[in-house]
Amino acid sequence: MILNRITWRVRSGERWVVLGPNGSGKTTLCQVITLYQHPSDGTVTVLGARLGQTDVRSLRLRIGVTSSALSAMISPKLTAEQVVVSGRHAALAHWWHRYDDGDWKQARSCLQRVECLPQANQRFGTLSSGERQRVLLARALMCNPDLLVLDEPNAGLDLPGRERLVQSLANLADSPSAPPLILVSHHVDEIPQGFTHALLLVSGEVAAAGPIERVLTSSHLSDCFGLSLDIEHRGGRWRAWATTTSKPL
Repeated sequence: MILNRITWRVRSGERWVVLGPNGSGKTTLCQVITLYQHPSDGTVTVLGARLGQTDVRSLRLRIGVTSSALSAMISPKLTAEQVVVSGRHAALAHWWHRYDDGDWKQARSCLQRVECLPQANQRFGTLSSGERQRVLLARALMCNPDLLVLDEPNAGLDLPGRERLVQSLANLADSPSAPPLILVSHHVDEIPQGFTHALLLVSGEVAAAGPIERVLTSSHLSDCFGLSLDIEHRGGRWRAWATTTSKPL
């Protein structure tokens, strides 16, 4: 059993962070939300359509997705602009579809939104890890999504790359026109400003869920990660650290 007894609703205007240790089911939950996995039991409704009773191919076009795993699937020879424009059809490359001038203009606008317009003509394989993740974020925005799912986009980034991506996500979270956001992470210091809710997963079950200030407490995080933790919220960002006494796993 990977996920069990999960009841969760994401509403318009909400920005969620999903936290939990390795093996807690975060990536599987993302795969269900983005319609690449079907649960063996229960019901899943995404953007008003019930999984199993809808054409997931068309529904996926309304969901923006990015992850470190997606980065490895993109041809390094494509330019950043080509990577972004392919998001119009949720494709991995731009060869299989036709794009008009408006599409290319929108791709450049999305790159500008994540502060990567200067890299528009640079090959994807030559970008830094942080630049690649911001380009993938621009790609996810290309389809004007009704839902945005970001599965550990900060994985493997250095400090400057992480902070630039966090700032891009904070800007997105602050935009009234942005769709509901779901960010999966291991670390509370990667939560951008403006995120409103948190979901904690432990062994495939919900340990806590709700408004972020109510969920991100020392007690909840300690129970979630099996370690005695303190947490603080300062300057719009979160920070957690282990205390001297560890809790048993």
